[in-house]
Amino acid sequence: MDVHDLSEEAKRGLHMSEESSDDICVDFGGRPCRPSKHGGTRAALFVLGFQAFEMMAIAAVGNNLITYVFNEMHFPLSKSANLVTNFIGTVFLLSLLGGFLSDSYLGSFRTMLVFGVIEISGFILLSVQAHLPELRPPECNMKSTIHCLEANGYKAVTLYATLCLLALGSGCLKPNIISHGANQFQRKDLRKLSSFFNAAYFAFSMGQLIALTLLVWVQTHSGMDVGFGVSAAVMAAGMISLVAGTNFYRNKPPRGSIFTPIAQVFVAAITKRKQICPSNPNMLQQPSTDLVRVKPLLHSNKFRFLDKACIKTQGKAMESPWRLCTIEQVHQVKILLSVIPIFACTIIFNTILAQLQTFSVQQGSSMNTHITKTFQIPPASLQAIPYIILIFFVPLYETFFVPLARKLTGNDSGISPLQRIGTGLFLATFSMVAAALVEKKRRESFLEQNVTLSIFWIAPQFLIFGLSEMFTAVGLVEFFYKQSSQSMQSFLTAMTYCSYSFGFYLSSILVSAVNRVTSSNGSRTKEGWLGDNDLNKDRLDHFYWLLASLSFINFFNYLFWSRWYSCDPSATHHSAEVNSLEDLENGENKDSTTEKPRI
Repeated sequence: MDVHDLSEEAKRGLHMSEESSDDICVDFGGRPCRPSKHGGTRAALFVLGFQAFEMMAIAAVGNNLITYVFNEMHFPLSKSANLVTNFIGTVFLLSLLGGFLSDSYLGSFRTMLVFGVIEISGFILLSVQAHLPELRPPECNMKSTIHCLEANGYKAVTLYATLCLLALGSGCLKPNIISHGANQFQRKDLRKLSSFFNAAYFAFSMGQLIALTLLVWVQTHSGMDVGFGVSAAVMAAGMISLVAGTNFYRNKPPRGSIFTPIAQVFVAAITKRKQICPSNPNMLQQPSTDLVRVKPLLHSNKFRFLDKACIKTQGKAMESPWRLCTIEQVHQVKILLSVIPIFACTIIFNTILAQLQTFSVQQGSSMNTHITKTFQIPPASLQAIPYIILIFFVPLYETFFVPLARKLTGNDSGISPLQRIGTGLFLATFSMVAAALVEKKRRESFLEQNVTLSIFWIAPQFLIFGLSEMFTAVGLVEFFYKQSSQSMQSFLTAMTYCSYSFGFYLSSILVSAVNRVTSSNGSRTKEGWLGDNDLNKDRLDHFYWLLASLSFINFFNYLFWSRWYSCDPSATHHSAEVNSLEDLENGENKDSTTEKPRI
């Protein structure tokens, strides 16, 4: 039987995997893809180039934004830190919008074209504001002057409008870069997919490294206006790289609103809440026999109440899709609900990342930044240290560790995505331990001995977190992508970035809460641990110890939920599923052709 013999209605009902149907993947003109021309490593390289350039441009702004807002716009330190974390949080939150638009209406490539232009506009406007004195408050030294005029009125509006453009553009791009690059490979090529995710993190690291060294140096020595203008030029180069691969891409066409099938499951389950689930899953609404041969389903005992959405009403030949759903719909909703605890366990991890982009930069500003008598390292460039190491570690991980781990575990990725996430979460705790110890020593050395420590004392906290991020960030993206159906690839990938968003928002909440609590309980610091513009008067080390404690507790929380998830047979659904109809016809996975569908 040829897959094209299936009805169009059957194909839509199943959301067949990409490799099972030629017409599910098209070129830019909407024509069916040809394996000899479209997709593969060549097409993915154009996407990886765009990933590196986009990250280079936005990282140069985001990682040094607190310096610009504090020194040029004259926002207080705690307000500056919260503005930066809220901005970065909004970037990642808007990734959900980008994933939704891509899966539902535009497709990943067209979504990137639209929002790439929006992001470039934000860089240009930010450069113009940094260049024109009338768009900024009068010059003033925030550290030596008692009161500097804070930006307000149209000056503040211009800043916020600029940050909104950047957040909208970058946020909607992020999930689509990963999903579009991964779509260049068939989902059955697990090794190639795993290698792509590692390569994407390598491109991410290269972009961060150049941003935190060369571009931040330009901002420091040539002015913020020039630096932001360079970011606009770099983003334009990224768009050129993306467009250059147009004729080689495999594009996943949008399928309409991704939320409608999910809503139908909940409405149908609630409507039939008084029904009793049959003990035999075969009594539920099932796909046709042909569809079962393409994609067998596994049974999940979690969220059994959703199974009621598949119960047929006796005496009714036809029912509304809002009262009777397919097994595939229910199964995808169960997966979506099951991954939420894993997603939630990475929020504290990203709260730690927020400190490295805010308070740790200010921490470096209070230290000796001289490498030689004439050369100073910009504090924001310290964030380049982990990426310098990772430029070497990621290839070594892919070349040596993964093949060795494959032999030991039999897993195509070396270790499973869940194991990779857990390793990173464990290491993140020690990043904050190192930060707390160094900050205590820095503060005591200055106050008691009048000695300013070298800026390289805070390098370990960046290095440890960089190794942590290599495990957690890549593992999380790989985990979510492999759990998703084709109709929700970009959206589930966006959930990965949404974790960053919640982490940065949580950072803002923690800063405000800590200041409120510590300033009202009789502590020596009247303004709270983080209430002063001078870190020598603040107690940043106490705040770091708080985060280390939360991170350690979160690690054990993750162990519980990852074990809960792994105990579900459906957790391995996408790695164990039949990859193509051709495999079945060639005699592979013969047992799957006769297995009855289960949910």
